[in-house]
Amino acid sequence: MGSKAIKIALILLSASFVTIMLILPLVTVLTYSMRQGWRIFVSYITDYYTIKALNLTLLAAAVTLAVNTVFGIFSAWSITKFRFRGKQALTTLIDIPFSISPIIAGLVFILIFGRIGWAYPLMEAWNVKIVFAVPGIVLATVFVTFPFVSRELIPLMQSQGSEEEEAAALMGASGFLIFRKITFPHIKWGLLYGVILCAARALGEFGAVSVVSGHLRGKTNTLPLHVEVLFNEFKLTASFAVASILVVIAIIVLILRNIVEYRLKREDG
Repeated sequence: MGSKAIKIALILLSASFVTIMLILPLVTVLTYSMRQGWRIFVSYITDYYTIKALNLTLLAAAVTLAVNTVFGIFSAWSITKFRFRGKQALTTLIDIPFSISPIIAGLVFILIFGRIGWAYPLMEAWNVKIVFAVPGIVLATVFVTFPFVSRELIPLMQSQGSEEEEAAALMGASGFLIFRKITFPHIKWGLLYGVILCAARALGEFGAVSVVSGHLRGKTNTLPLHVEVLFNEFKLTASFAVASILVVIAIIVLILRNIVEYRLKREDG
């Protein structure tokens, strides 16, 4: 009887915490964004600067996913399938973005590519602008989301072992064929899960992007930065309306994540 009461109490406590800390804020954002009516809400989310910010956010996220997916597969494969010196060091380096503040990551890019950075003369000679431009936003987003795909794949590949790949290699199969026929079927859902986590983090990144963007409205403002600008201008309804786009995207990503997580559990079971 006591254990049943504890079980019910813990479930109620968890449900209350999730409701207060997660569900209510999201509902508040959606409700407040509609307080002036549907027509005003649509005008806010279709505003020129909002569309530009959304396009930049999606562009940065798309490039980030492409880069980190390729890197994640390559790094996870090399760490789990080969023996070499420095493997542990490489694994540790991959985790660096988890351990430092995104603000510091943005400052690092300022110190490298900004006017005071050692790479600035080279960038100027090539007529390439990194800081306060789109490339800087992409670089900052890539850095912050760097480990998500590889960290999802490494445990999967380690549990899979390398016997099947070694046998296929002895039979003369190429590396790409081995990956396509043997490795990929085992990791496809884990890879998709890592990609979804990476996308969620990239779409909502604020700290590092805020440092390197320069907050140029219509040019380097991503959607989270645009929400901050509107809020600082005391355009509360507009800021909540734009924020609701991020909320909807987050809900879609959450649904996709749960679907992939369910498939992963089915395969493991």
